[in-house]
Parts: sequence; structure tokens; C-alpha cells
Amino acid sequence: MTTQELFGHQRISRVLLRLAPPVMFSQLIQALYNIVDSFFIGRSGETGLTALSIIYPIQLLMIALAVGTGVGINTLMARKLGCGRNEESRKCAGMAAPLALILWAVFALAGFFFMPFYARLGSGTEEVISDVIVYGRIVCIFSFGLFLESGWTKVLQSEGNMRLPMLAQIIGALVNIILDPLLIFGFSYGSIVFPALGIRGAAYATVTGQIAAALVVMKKGFKRSPKFANFVPYSSLIFKFGLPNILMQSAYTFYILGLNLILKTFSDQAVTALGLYYKWQTFFFIPLGAMQTCVVPVISYNYGSGQLDRCRKTVRESILFGMALMFAGTLCFEFIAELMFRFFTKDEEVIKIGVWGFKFIGVSFIPMVTSLMFPVVFQALGLVFKSCFLTILRTVVLFVPLGWLFSRLGLQYFWLTFPITESLTTIAGLFFYVKLKPAPSSPV
Repeated sequence: MTTQELFGHQRISRVLLRLAPPVMFSQLIQALYNIVDSFFIGRSGETGLTALSIIYPIQLLMIALAVGTGVGINTLMARKLGCGRNEESRKCAGMAAPLALILWAVFALAGFFFMPFYARLGSGTEEVISDVIVYGRIVCIFSFGLFLESGWTKVLQSEGNMRLPMLAQIIGALVNIILDPLLIFGFSYGSIVFPALGIRGAAYATVTGQIAAALVVMKKGFKRSPKFANFVPYSSLIFKFGLPNILMQSAYTFYILGLNLILKTFSDQAVTALGLYYKWQTFFFIPLGAMQTCVVPVISYNYGSGQLDRCRKTVRESILFGMALMFAGTLCFEFIAELMFRFFTKDEEVIKIGVWGFKFIGVSFIPMVTSLMFPVVFQALGLVFKSCFLTILRTVVLFVPLGWLFSRLGLQYFWLTFPITESLTTIAGLFFYVKLKPAPSSPV
């Protein structure tokens, strides 16, 4: 089936159901890794979970830069290939490794020298600070696997190879999951004895999984670097195309950091409760994340061909599909929140805070579907300003200021931040959406 037949003529529900499963499977593997990782760390000690919550924004920032740079490489390669400039496309692919190593060097140095300062910014408990420094330094210093895998994956995807990157993610996650209990708790086999490394072992398992994933895509993803004289012009174009993605993903880093700093004023347990929410979030957001990925090519194609009705139908059906599945998350957060927290921790204070917070977060899941879908819709339509505006409105203008404001009333009121933020963002998205007009020139 051609792209024209699939995107332009097939029933929208069939298109989404055809595109979504591979994306959902890949995201499921990553979500299981996040949950299993936290499960084992929670069994090794309560301070480890708090440390993970504090270091999580740094990991998100690394992912934002790694994936955003990869998107820039992918976009530029596709554009060159579309113009028949195959050699220029190959040179662009050759930039993946040099840029990955540059980004790795930046985070390795920053992680080593500034991690103690960052740890004390996030907690006042010495044991937690120590865990943050240990875990944070390892995942930063050995982050070359993350950056290389992201770059080489986008190179392969620009050439139409989707299976090998998916295989790489699966292998990387499985390596991490297998190594987690072995390195955290130690093991012995006959005369072979390996000591328990605690949170240090969890960090080594994480970076080993990233390196394993990079090795899977290296053979086909690695391309010879262009001459040094081409580095600056190619790098500027790559970051030009990748910047919107970097900015949007980085915004999440800073709002989570902001919420952590607000909750720190109450207790480390409050920070841990928020961190465990984001672990569960990755699992419940799989359908929504798949919809975000799948609607982009469908909407872009139909908007460019002047079929605005199909665009609106895609938006409507993806939102309804997302809400139906997210409602299951709402039910879980409302009725089995305690069980979800006890999966990770035995700290009664964390459980008490989290169960109360989940009642408000669960309610926010329905408006959250639209607050997260509208920015993707506008990005697919080429309306970058509106897309970025909604993202910044949600993560910077609303989340952190409202979190601070409600926290002044008490910790129990802090959680109102979630449903109110998602509802206000949805209203802003609807305001832009109802004014949507056909493309200026169609077909493109």
C-alpha cells in the first residue's frame, strides 16, 4: 500500500490501528524497564528511590538533547535524499557520532564536577545526596551509549529501517532488567562471588543497557565522518531542524525539577512520591504516546493535500481513543493507588502522600489527553509557534507557578496543580484549534 493510499484514503481508525502497535510495543518495553528498575532500587533502600526522583530531570535533559539532535540528523538526511543528494545525506549521517561524542563529553564533565551541587539542591539528607552523586556521575560519565544509539537510530530510521532500532531498544532494556538485580544485590555462583553494589549497580546496569543498544545499531548506523571543514555548516543545520524537539522535551526537564524543588520544602518522601508517579506515568501513557507519534504523518499529509476534514477526523479519533484508554489509568489511580505504591516502597509516609496525590492526578488524565495532543497536532500542521506556546504554557507558565501557589496552602493542595494545569492548557489548545484554516496552498 502506497503512502497516498494509506494516509489519504484509508479509514482513519484503520490507519491509526495499523501504525500504533509497533510504537506501543517499543514504548512498553521502555516502560517496563523504568518500573523494574525502580522496583529493585526500592527493595535495596528507600533513599535510592528519592535519589532516582532527583536525578530524573538530568536524565530527561540528556534524552532531550540526544533525541532532538537525532531528529535534526533524520530530518536533514531525508531532505537531502528527497532532493537526490545522496552523498550530502551520507555526510549528514556521518555527523551522528561526532555530535554524540561532543554531547557526551559535555555531560561527563558537568556530571563529574557539578553533581554534588545539584544533589544538595534537591535534598538535605546526606544519604540521599550521596546516592544522587553516585548514580548521577555514573549515568553522565558513561552516557556515550545513550547519545550514540540515539544518533545512529535516527540515521537508520531516515533510511526506512524501523526494525533494527526497535530491536536495539528491546535488547538494551532486557540487558538493564537482567543486570539490575545482579548488580544491585550481588550474586554468587560456585567460587564466583560478586558484591552487592546497591544504587551504584543500578547505574551500571542502566549505562550497560544503553551501550548494548548502541552496539546493535552501530554496524548499519555508523557512517564515516565528513571533513572537518563541513562540521560547522552541517551542525548548524542539524540543530536548526532539531531545536524545536530539543526545546519541547527540555521543558519537561525543568518543570519536573521545579516541582521537585517545591516538594523538597516538605520532605524527601514527597519528592519520592512524585518520582514514583512519573515511573507509573510511562506505563499508562503508552497509548497516548503512540497516538502522538502516529498522528503526525497522517495529519501532515492530509493538511498538505488540502483534506482538512481528514485532519479533523484524525484529531477527533485519536483523542477519543486516547481518552478511552487513559480512563483505565484514572480508575487505577483512584482505586488501587496504594497497591501501586507498595509495589515500590514500604515507606508509609511516601504511600500516604502518594495515594492522596494520585486522586488528583488521576482526575487530570482526561484533560491531559487533549493538553498533550494539541501541541503535536499543531507541530504536524507546521504551526510551530502554537505548538511551542502550548508546551511552554503547560510546563513553564502553569505547572511550576501553580505548584508553588498551591503548596503555600499545604502539601495536600499541591496536587491540584495537575488537573488545573491540564484543563487550562486544553482550553488554550481548543481556542487555537477551532480557528484552524486550510493550508495556504494545497496541494503542496
